[in-house]
Amino acid sequence: MIDRAKFFASVRPALFAGKLTNSQVQGMETILDEWDAEGLTDHRWLAYMLGTAFLETAHTMQPITEFGGRKYFDKYDTGELARRLGNTPEADGDGYKYRGRGLVQITGLANYQKFGIADDPDKALEDATAVKIMFVGMKNGSFTGKKLSDYFLGAKADWVNARKIINGLDRAADIAGYAKKFLGAIEAGA
Repeated sequence: MIDRAKFFASVRPALFAGKLTNSQVQGMETILDEWDAEGLTDHRWLAYMLGTAFLETAHTMQPITEFGGRKYFDKYDTGELARRLGNTPEADGDGYKYRGRGLVQITGLANYQKFGIADDPDKALEDATAVKIMFVGMKNGSFTGKKLSDYFLGAKADWVNARKIINGLDRAADIAGYAKKFLGAIEAGA
């Protein structure tokens, strides 16, 4: 188990400019609680999940809805991207309905179906659901077929390419940097 006081004392200046809000602490506590409950041991996995959530939640560490106006989500409604996401080919609003939500911004009908919340997409904004989606998706490769053990196993640590677990290489170097800072905080509390 991680000494949370030491973890927060280390992560506060490293990633949060010296200040943490109650909701940021609560969000990280929820992730740490799930980590403990699952009995996982590779701290790089936890660091990468925290780094991903840090970026994907705009540093809030709370499940959020993807930014953008309704027109922005039209790109998910029709065409090739919509098809890849499992949305219908018609311009029927499912691009908006199944826009990104959560700690890792699941997007598209297919992802919502994988996690059993297609009938209630806003469940991805509930703490317990959002953290389960992140853990299951990143451990098992549910998002892209890539999983944490593909990048962090034994001596292998591929911080940049691990972004392929969620979203190609979009912002991969940023998340790698955040994750390494989270790892430092985890190790301070280990």
